[in-house]
Amino acid sequence: MTRIVAGEWGGRRLQTPKGDGTRPTSDRVREAMYSSLESELGGLDGARVLDLFAGSGALGLEALSRGAAHADLVESDRRAADAIRANIRTLGATDAHVYVTTAARFLGDLPPEPYDLVLLDPPYALESDEVGVLLTALVREGGLDPDGVVVVERSHRTPFSWPDGLTGLRDKAYGETHLWYGR
Repeated sequence: MTRIVAGEWGGRRLQTPKGDGTRPTSDRVREAMYSSLESELGGLDGARVLDLFAGSGALGLEALSRGAAHADLVESDRRAADAIRANIRTLGATDAHVYVTTAARFLGDLPPEPYDLVLLDPPYALESDEVGVLLTALVREGGLDPDGVVVVERSHRTPFSWPDGLTGLRDKAYGETHLWYGR
């Protein structure tokens, strides 16, 4: 069961896409991630959030629950996007918007206002080089506020390094999951 950990919707259950095509971030990892982010960003109040590879939408919806003002959730799988839409309806998350497209296409046509927080939780099978290409596009297209933070979630077995334009802040492993924070 996936649920919102804290904030306005804390404890509310989220629908997850059927099958094993998505890998929701565990409640424990989300709690640790958001504790770090609230410290790094001074809170999420009013933040604009981009959740690429959104899956169930848990990461972006958690940000809204904790005070973010807006979340764009990008998911290429239609079944997963349907689960996100159901979660948005259940929570009444009017400031969440779903985009059924690939991360690369979305980054090629970004909204004009940059994001304060960008979350990338791609499938573990996606090569690190491809993740680097996406991050480079994010920076090149002005999608990240200069004071914004990016969090990349990967397997602890997968090597990762920040591309030019982004600097690592810290990283932390939680079992199979590894989080990298950067600016």
